[in-house]
Amino acid sequence: MAFTRRPADVDETTIKQALVEHGADAERVARDLAEAKALAVSTDVPGALVIGADQTLECGGVLYDKPGSVTAARRQLQSLAGRRHRLVSAVCVGRDGAALWHDVQDAHLTMRPLSNRFIADYLSRAGPAVFDAVGSYHVEGLGVHLFSCIDGDYFTILGLPVLPLLAFLRHQGALAG
Repeated sequence: MAFTRRPADVDETTIKQALVEHGADAERVARDLAEAKALAVSTDVPGALVIGADQTLECGGVLYDKPGSVTAARRQLQSLAGRRHRLVSAVCVGRDGAALWHDVQDAHLTMRPLSNRFIADYLSRAGPAVFDAVGSYHVEGLGVHLFSCIDGDYFTILGLPVLPLLAFLRHQGALAG
């Protein structure tokens, strides 16, 4: 089966703000954003199975956003340092503007205590790519040095619950069984 990558034209910030204002938890935010992405693209490719995914980070009841800047990334890392947080990853498969399937998984990560000097060095070495990552890190790269403990599925931590998705796609006949 051939796959193509197509960004969804959805306003994630507005959707997330509305959900949070209505009391949505991390699971609901990730699930609804994944669905919005899948459905937005699925209307443009009739008959195709479209995968949408999203991830939220929750720590102490607060949902984090992608930092967008070095200043915001520094603040995020300072607030997460020495604390355990949760990544919630959701995936939705849509077709023709309708959601066919959802899955939501979570993982728990404990960031070790970090000095301001370490954070500055880390951000300098990691570069601007982490400004587009919730939590200001990529565990598959330099970000692994931030943690003392990681509990959860690797793919969930990366932002896509791959194993449940593959099972669904096999069940649909989109992948060989």
